[in-house]
Amino acid sequence: MIKRSNLAALALSASALVGLATHEGYRGTAYIPVPGDVPTIGFGTTSGVKLGDTITPEKALSRALTDIQAFEGALKRCVKVPLHQHEYDAAVSFSYNVGASAFCGSTMVKKWNAGDYAGGCNELPRWVKAGGRVLPGLVKRREAERVLCLGLSINNEVKK
Repeated sequence: MIKRSNLAALALSASALVGLATHEGYRGTAYIPVPGDVPTIGFGTTSGVKLGDTITPEKALSRALTDIQAFEGALKRCVKVPLHQHEYDAAVSFSYNVGASAFCGSTMVKKWNAGDYAGGCNELPRWVKAGGRVLPGLVKRREAERVLCLGLSINNEVKK
C-alpha cells in the first residue's frame, strides 16, 4: 500500500491540471459565471479581472498555473495531515473552484484533519450550488472530484 505524503512534497499532477482546465473551460473574454459572481476569464481566473478583459489561451494557462500555486499554498496551510496524490489533486481542483477560504472552512478539511479521509472526500457532492441553485456542471465536477479523491476509477474500483 502506498503511504500518504507530507503536503510539502506534493504538487498538482499534470493529469489533475488537465482535469481542472477541462472542468473550468476556457473563455477568452471576461464574463460573470452566475448572477452575483465575480468576473472570470481564461480557465477560471478571477483575480484582477474586469468585464471587457480578454486573454489568449496561452496567457490564460499561465495565469491558471499562478492561481493554482496560491490555492496549493492555502491547502498546505489548512490541511494538517498527509495525503495521497489523488486526494491532493482533488483538493486543489475543489479549492480552485470554491476559493481558499471556503475550502479551509469546509467539513472536508475538518474530517481530513480528524483522520477521516473517505468522509472528507464524500463531502464534495454537497458543493453543487452556485447562485442559490444546483448546477448540473457542478454536480458532474464534484462527482469527478469525489471519485478522484477516493482513488476510484470510473467503475468505482480502487486504482492500482
